[in-house]
Amino acid sequence: MEKPPEKVVFLLLGGIVLMIMKKPKILQVAQLGHPIIRQKTKLIKNIKDENVQELVDNLIATCKDLNGVGIAAPQVYEPARLFIVWSHPNPRYPKAPNMDPTAMINPKILSRSKEIKKDWEGCLSIPGIRALVPRYINIEVEYSDRTGKVYKKKFKEFVARIFQHELDHLNGIVFLDRAKSKDIITEKEYQLIMSKKK
Repeated sequence: MEKPPEKVVFLLLGGIVLMIMKKPKILQVAQLGHPIIRQKTKLIKNIKDENVQELVDNLIATCKDLNGVGIAAPQVYEPARLFIVWSHPNPRYPKAPNMDPTAMINPKILSRSKEIKKDWEGCLSIPGIRALVPRYINIEVEYSDRTGKVYKKKFKEFVARIFQHELDHLNGIVFLDRAKSKDIITEKEYQLIMSKKK
């Protein structure tokens, strides 16, 4: 797995150049109830801005630390149209496919399949809760990466689900808004269900 790059800072002290490596930070995650979670985000105009690049690094580090498969900027108190998709097997999602952590800036869905499927989701901003959430199985998307390059890609199944979940965060929507109340359970019950499927 790709780890987030460390930021290099050069200092000139008395004619001597010092190189300091700035490690990404693990950020605090906003919880449901904080206004930022329901706020619509703003387009990022200057993708190469130092603050945007630092936010990408910090989001990747935070996602890794929390065993997430995705995290959006509003979840770390930043109202920006940016999220990370990082599908990989981990304790929260043991059957997730492998994918390098990918920054998706100013993302949008271009087209979606007619077919919708319910599957389990959780959220770093709503710990201890899982729900069966209906999502489009196949989507075509567009986003810019951290260098500003624009991509058009097709995602399916689990990665499509992550993209839709994170895009919802950019619009002030959480997964519980899309679930029926009878499809919402605790993490403990979810783990029991999953253990019976092994």
